[in-house]
Amino acid sequence: MSRLPAIDPEHPDQAQLVVRRLSKYAELGPEEVELLLSLSEEPERLTAGTELIGEGERLENPHLLLAGWACRQRYLSDGRRQIFDFILPGDVYGLCMRPQAIALCNAVTLTRATISNAAPLGEAVLSRPEMYPGLTGATLMSASTDEAYMLNQMVRIGRQTAYERVAHLILELHYRLSVVGLATETQMPLPLTQEIIADSLGLSIVHLNRTLQQLRRDGLVEVKGGTARLLDPGKLRSLSDFRAPHVSERRVDTGIVRLHAASP
Repeated sequence: MSRLPAIDPEHPDQAQLVVRRLSKYAELGPEEVELLLSLSEEPERLTAGTELIGEGERLENPHLLLAGWACRQRYLSDGRRQIFDFILPGDVYGLCMRPQAIALCNAVTLTRATISNAAPLGEAVLSRPEMYPGLTGATLMSASTDEAYMLNQMVRIGRQTAYERVAHLILELHYRLSVVGLATETQMPLPLTQEIIADSLGLSIVHLNRTLQQLRRDGLVEVKGGTARLLDPGKLRSLSDFRAPHVSERRVDTGIVRLHAASP
């Protein structure tokens, strides 16, 4: 599988990714789908290393990542970095349910990327939820899923071995890319340097490199040329205790959901 769809800003299908992602959580009406597709009408292309959100910045303008990879991160005073999570194609960032919310960390592109203004989505779910019940419910479910991913990150760094951490992260990224149609059963794009992966897992680059080599020797994962191949997905899931996030017993009811809107 080509790595092109996940990182190429010119790829024509990127506008559909957010529809696929949110449709996983709730049934979206025609007007809601039309609103999501309209978000890609004025794309902005960025280079790698572009700051998307600054720590402490007020979250007033949500955006959609159409193509490319980004992350949320924080640097320590001595230059060490912790990556909290990855922002993937089809993800909305900067949309927060807290009143007068500010960013708790900064977000930056890791590859060349394309973003678009998602303010209409923010207005729909925060100010007019009764008119967009599917989108509102799906957005809430998406936020709960993001919380589940953050709990996964805490468990990875706090309790898992390096071997388990790498396997678990690769499976999580594979699952997220599969949801929006950017991965096959055994292959996915992974346009990340070893430094980036190491910083997300609390490992040194040397330790990560050795771990990746061991996973390959064990016939589990091969990472090469910006692509990851899952050689034995079942064994990977077993050894890393990976489970797909399950935040509700059923898809979101399309009834009205009330959210706190940020004050002007």
